[in-house]
Amino acid sequence: MTLKDVPKLKYTDSDNFFLLAGPCAIESEDMALRIAEKILKITDKLHIPFIFKGSFKKANRSRIDSFTGIGDEKALKILQKVSQTFDIPTVTDIHEVSDAAMAAEYVDVLQIPAFLVRQTDLVVAAAKTGKVVNLKKGQFMSPESMKHAVQKVKDSGSDKAWITDRGTMFGYQDMIVDFRGIPTMREYAPTILDVTHSLQQPNQSVGVTGGRPDMIETIARAGIVNHVDGLFIETHFDPANAKSDGANMLHLNNLEKLLTNLVAIRKTVQSL
Repeated sequence: MTLKDVPKLKYTDSDNFFLLAGPCAIESEDMALRIAEKILKITDKLHIPFIFKGSFKKANRSRIDSFTGIGDEKALKILQKVSQTFDIPTVTDIHEVSDAAMAAEYVDVLQIPAFLVRQTDLVVAAAKTGKVVNLKKGQFMSPESMKHAVQKVKDSGSDKAWITDRGTMFGYQDMIVDFRGIPTMREYAPTILDVTHSLQQPNQSVGVTGGRPDMIETIARAGIVNHVDGLFIETHFDPANAKSDGANMLHLNNLEKLLTNLVAIRKTVQSL
């Protein structure tokens, strides 16, 4: 597939990487619109194709009292409003077969979480909606094994698949990105590097995932140098008080400088 298959996506003829960015979870309409507007101004300035990201619910939580969402339909309608207000595509993750058709009514890209990417029924349900399916590589999977996930999408009658690498488990409480996997996965489908989730530090004793946001630019630069097609970055104007994954999110105020640097690196790499 090509980026032109994504409705409303601008700058698809540019030589830039594309960007999936937004908060971890939809917390309110105001926060979603504020974040989307800020990212859009930056990506328009830099001619970066941009898809707004926000989870309509969070199903994979360490503790039962962790934030899971503001209500499925309410959050999906907010994603729809973001798309309509700014004329941009949106992406959200799904967790159950029944989520696929429901979410497809509101967003342009359906994302399969890393822990669920081997769930055949879920992948097939997403593919059959006709939407782009973003397959997150399981933290426990090799790059080579992702060809089977992509094949499930194809066998369901769709060629609209992406792969996103979000790191591999390194011990119990850390993640590592193996950049050798990027050219391998690009043979199967356009490949995205999930910068912020790759810097998670899961399984903390307090039951809340930690992270290393200070390493965001390091990982993102390495991804661009190694020819990723897109980047996935969770960002928030107040990460410390975000309701989900604040420990590894990028502060929204730092996004423009980061993307400006990455665009410059991309141009340099392409000129070699």
